[in-house]
Amino acid sequence: MAVASPSRRTSLHHPTLAVFAAIGSGWVFVLVTLGAFTTSIGAGMAFPDWPLSHGSINPEGWLRDISMFAEHSHRLTGMVMGLVTIALAAWLWLREERRWLRELGLYALAIVILQGVIGGQRVTLNAIPVPGFDMSLGEMLRIPHGILAQVYVCVLIAVAVALSRRWIERTAPVGPAVRRLGLVSCVLLFVQLAIAATMRHNAAGLAIPVFPYSTVDGHWLPAAWDFRVGIHFAHRVMAVVLAVALSLLAWAIRRDAASTMSMKAAASALISLLVLQILLGALVIQTGRNPHMTTAHVVVGALTLAVTFWIAWVSHRDRIEGNAPLATLSRA
Repeated sequence: MAVASPSRRTSLHHPTLAVFAAIGSGWVFVLVTLGAFTTSIGAGMAFPDWPLSHGSINPEGWLRDISMFAEHSHRLTGMVMGLVTIALAAWLWLREERRWLRELGLYALAIVILQGVIGGQRVTLNAIPVPGFDMSLGEMLRIPHGILAQVYVCVLIAVAVALSRRWIERTAPVGPAVRRLGLVSCVLLFVQLAIAATMRHNAAGLAIPVFPYSTVDGHWLPAAWDFRVGIHFAHRVMAVVLAVALSLLAWAIRRDAASTMSMKAAASALISLLVLQILLGALVIQTGRNPHMTTAHVVVGALTLAVTFWIAWVSHRDRIEGNAPLATLSRA
């Protein structure tokens, strides 16, 4: 791959656009936090209408009632996130020279629109039963809504990082171990998030009410099985798998001579988040799914994915820039 000249590198960097994208990738965590809290306190149907709340953008009493506040603030934050994504996609299309990055902005826009539609249908279809399931059709939509939110986080981070000066000027690639472990860890995290969303929205968070064992008399395997116990146990097993995978990733980054200080700092942050996430998981069980602990567990999970994805994305920088189609990342 030919190395771009300094003038070429400078022309690719748009500082104001980069700052705007970074703010957007930070704001999305406000949205994730409010969404997690809304679900944790069971406030998803605080308003039976959509897109307005009780027919208004400023419904009566929403600042005094915690359920109404959680749901309406989540809707307002989502609206702001939608406007930010529209502006980001348009700005990228007008100013960005890299076609794959312009297209990534459009993917972000498509996801935020789809998220809005799913969120709305979760409300409007809430009363429609699904034969053979305990959840209504609207309640089922909470699961893809939660999973797609994590994809959206990663896309925004990818855009923000690709707009940074450090990304544009960097030339030294890390080794294959970091790249492979980064991708594997991202895949495992998405599997875990899918399991967690299914567990969470099937009210299975306390299906195994003790920790770290699965029974009160100290056995690792549950004494009785059903769907809720199974999905909860799968969540715990995946946590162990991820603890190993993320530790190996952090170790590989530390050993790689081409790893930058920011990558090594991310590796340290990853281990800290992993320990915190395990602690929060235990506290969720011990406190009987306290809403604050549960929300924190969801948010730290999203942060863990964000840091892991950042590591994987940065480690593939040369391959992404050297091959215009974004699909090269999945073939790395």
